[in-house]
Amino acid sequence: MAFVKNYLFPILGIFLAYYYYSASEEFRPEMLQGKKVIVTGASKGIGKEMAYHLAKMGAHVMVTARSEETLKKVVSHCLELGAASAHYLAGTMENMTFAEQFVAKTGQLMGGLDMLILNHITYVPLQLFRDDVRLVRDSMEVNFLSYVVLSVAALPMLKQSNGSIVVVSSVAGKISNPLIAPYAASKFALDGFFSSIRKEYSMAKVNVSITLCILGLINTDTAMKAVSGILNSDASPKEECALEIIKGGALRQEEVYYDRSVWTSLLLKNPGRKILEFFSHRSYNMDRFIKNEELP
Repeated sequence: MAFVKNYLFPILGIFLAYYYYSASEEFRPEMLQGKKVIVTGASKGIGKEMAYHLAKMGAHVMVTARSEETLKKVVSHCLELGAASAHYLAGTMENMTFAEQFVAKTGQLMGGLDMLILNHITYVPLQLFRDDVRLVRDSMEVNFLSYVVLSVAALPMLKQSNGSIVVVSSVAGKISNPLIAPYAASKFALDGFFSSIRKEYSMAKVNVSITLCILGLINTDTAMKAVSGILNSDASPKEECALEIIKGGALRQEEVYYDRSVWTSLLLKNPGRKILEFFSHRSYNMDRFIKNEELP
């Protein structure tokens, strides 16, 4: 009986929560009405589509990317679609100082923040990895480290609003693929870091959700050009993908899977990992950290 009480019931609970909890609440567009949302990498592709969806839902939208001229057009269209407000700040996420300043500027313009959607990436060519350490460094800095910097800068505002961090990742951050080693490294890093932070927030009763979005091949211009003649795979529509990311963040789901193949979600939603994490977490004495240290 002790085994059933201490182990079997918790395991069954994990399985039930893992497979059914995400469907317990239905998404409604009004969930985003009046919400203050950042979208990075918003000048094109999935980021631009997310900005437009949020605008239609009546959110306050703050967008960033490198191209100021393109961002002006995105903001203008967001206002036409019904955004409560729309702003932009152009810059590169290679510059960590800009990343911090961007979040601070958002707080000044919008008076707070409810959702941080991290979507930007740096271009990495599909090629065999030989000795280009610089390419790995660049990918890690933009695709991973800047995500951390933005999240740290936004956390005080997100704690006040009980907000959400939405991290756009990839199937390449869950399984190994050839020709994308630097890119895959950054995406695997996102899973490791933000999944760990999610657990720390849960244990410390920090009511900020973290949603990791695992995407397959999406029909953005950049992706289609990159895989042309190399990868034989059907791409999913960027408009629908953008909406699913927003839904996952609004519903505070831990993970969102979006791919043309149904097998991606079925096989990558790993209950074994959840069970191992459950037993591993029971071994930690977190009280000494949570009681003695204030999370930022």
